[in-house]
Amino acid sequence: MNPGKYNHITDQELLEKFHADHNNEWLGILLERYTLLLLGVCMKYLKNEEEAKDSVQQIYLKVIQELHKYKVEYFKSWVYMVAKNHCLMKLRDRNGKIPAEINEKLMSAPEEPADKQSLLQNDLTLDILEEALKELNPEQKQCVTLFYLQKKSYQEINEMTGYSLLQVKSYIQNGKRNLKILIERKLKENHQR
Repeated sequence: MNPGKYNHITDQELLEKFHADHNNEWLGILLERYTLLLLGVCMKYLKNEEEAKDSVQQIYLKVIQELHKYKVEYFKSWVYMVAKNHCLMKLRDRNGKIPAEINEKLMSAPEEPADKQSLLQNDLTLDILEEALKELNPEQKQCVTLFYLQKKSYQEINEMTGYSLLQVKSYIQNGKRNLKILIERKLKENHQR
């Protein structure tokens, strides 16, 4: 197939063709359209050209696996989220911590100036939250992170993970409850020191 001769076909039509005959060449055309976008996203987060190029290849594989499992409505925004999540996971694995972008979301404080004590308290709370997140089971941790930290909807989490909507809801509810218990326990332990 010559990708150039398919420029007139929309992403949606290519997805429909792929779902009709499961021919990976349709995905190849789609992925080629978004290679620069994917590379840009990976460069933005990883700040390393070789790592970004490797990540694009890993994202291609993930996209092929995921699209064989379920249907995606808006390919461009979906593939962007797959790339972003891939990079955030790489950063977390590299640093052993929640990426700075997520930390910033958690830290976004009121506009009023904070005193040193409340800043220290925020740092402590973040450390405890990070420790508690690590103790959740993988499904709960993934769903809680996507829902609360990355502001994804149940439907988006379903599309990104392949979990059913019922599973997503359950993992978020149980994860939130377990996180609360873990944080309270850790705060109590910390207070007793």
